[in-house]
Amino acid sequence: MDPLTTLLAVPNVSEGRDDAAIDAIAAAFAGGGAGVALLDVHRDPDHNRSVVTLAGAPGQLAPALAAGAAEAARRIDLRANDGVHPHVGALDVAPVVFLRAQDRGAACAEALLAADLIARQQIPVIAYGLLAEGRTRAFVRRGGPAALARRLEAGELATDFGPRAPHPTAGVTLVAARPPLVAFNVTLQPPATVERAREIAALIREGGAEGLPGLRAIGLELERAGEIQISMNVERPELTPLHAVVAAIAAHAPLAAAELVALAPEAAFERFPPDLPIPGFDPQRHLIEAALRRAAS
Repeated sequence: MDPLTTLLAVPNVSEGRDDAAIDAIAAAFAGGGAGVALLDVHRDPDHNRSVVTLAGAPGQLAPALAAGAAEAARRIDLRANDGVHPHVGALDVAPVVFLRAQDRGAACAEALLAADLIARQQIPVIAYGLLAEGRTRAFVRRGGPAALARRLEAGELATDFGPRAPHPTAGVTLVAARPPLVAFNVTLQPPATVERAREIAALIREGGAEGLPGLRAIGLELERAGEIQISMNVERPELTPLHAVVAAIAAHAPLAAAELVALAPEAAFERFPPDLPIPGFDPQRHLIEAALRRAAS
């Protein structure tokens, strides 16, 4: 696979516990477009969410995303999802990722084609980010699936592709084109509380009193795991490397462990503190550049 013409897609589905369903959905993504490589599948039972990472050339990823959306709609009933992660769809988000600035246009075109193909399956699509003048995922997801349905019915929001109302069981899919971000979680040491995690998240996220550029953060209680977590998207890893995120949290609470969700650019881990464990992290599998080299070999 030629990295100079490669785009990524990072679909997030609202299922993290049923391995058979996750395997079937990942296989549908991987098999839905000729030449598409499956780089990673990240499963999270607490968030009840899985993240699939695909790589392909322009023209290959859109049909792959549509095939995965169809399988997710068959396998997932959104009404039964009790995960702590915000969500509004069975295929919740489907971003197309460009690795070079000059591929931004190709990623936007691929994302728009994917949105159209997904909508043809009667799954409504709302665009965000570059495709929607900066509209954010958080804005669309605010209040969850029921609130989104009410906002669509009231005309506060409108779908960009497909039906005007959510699919009865598959909800709404959010589609974007974007550069790489880092989905990154930090677990606080006991006896941390979810209230304290939320306070820290509010302090360090962009716009907070100690805000880091491009950082989105929320505090969560993972009841199944018995842990308190700060869950983050680092949307500007070139400005906010992970060592800076870790230091910002550690200034307020002791840390137990970190977690990388899906893949990240190599540069994001420069100067990462060696004493903070990241269970399951394998640089050869979980850094974008290494994963692409492995797929090409």
